[in-house]
Amino acid sequence: MYPVQHSTPRLSLRELTAEDVDGVLAIYGDPEATRHLSFEPRTREQVAALVRGAMVAASAEPRTEYSLAVTSQETGDLIGFARLAMDPHQQRAATLGFALRPDVWGQGRGVETVQAVLAIAFSQLDLHRVWAARSPANTVSEKTLLRAGLVEEGRIRQHVFVQGAWRDSVTYGIVEEEWRAAL
Repeated sequence: MYPVQHSTPRLSLRELTAEDVDGVLAIYGDPEATRHLSFEPRTREQVAALVRGAMVAASAEPRTEYSLAVTSQETGDLIGFARLAMDPHQQRAATLGFALRPDVWGQGRGVETVQAVLAIAFSQLDLHRVWAARSPANTVSEKTLLRAGLVEEGRIRQHVFVQGAWRDSVTYGIVEEEWRAAL
């Protein structure tokens, strides 16, 4: 499905464009924004390659990855990045990831972003299940995922190698029936 677009009262999710490199770099290049992510801060060249790859993936058939810009309805600025990747090991399932610029943290935009991605997953893509993972140290992400309706499912031990060490991931999931019941 292309293009993906979804709006909430404060946010819009849309396909990435070549003009989004600096906006994504403000997140993926920031040590604070990436502190709990599965990778270290990225360079402008790495972010440019990521955006190019997302644009190519958007036209793939079948499409297996949805990398989306999260923009402010008020200013139009890119304030976040959201990703939904089809899970090749599960039927009608995907993994969800998101990151926001630190200057918009603490305003409920994380919950709004996750809820918008879930709306795309269940309403537009006809998925059955979405799951996400977080660093055990990222308690803000824990609250965000729970408020968005996901349920903690468990821990994957030594799941991610980042900053020179293996790190666990805490997993969360939601199925379509749970999402619809919460509407």
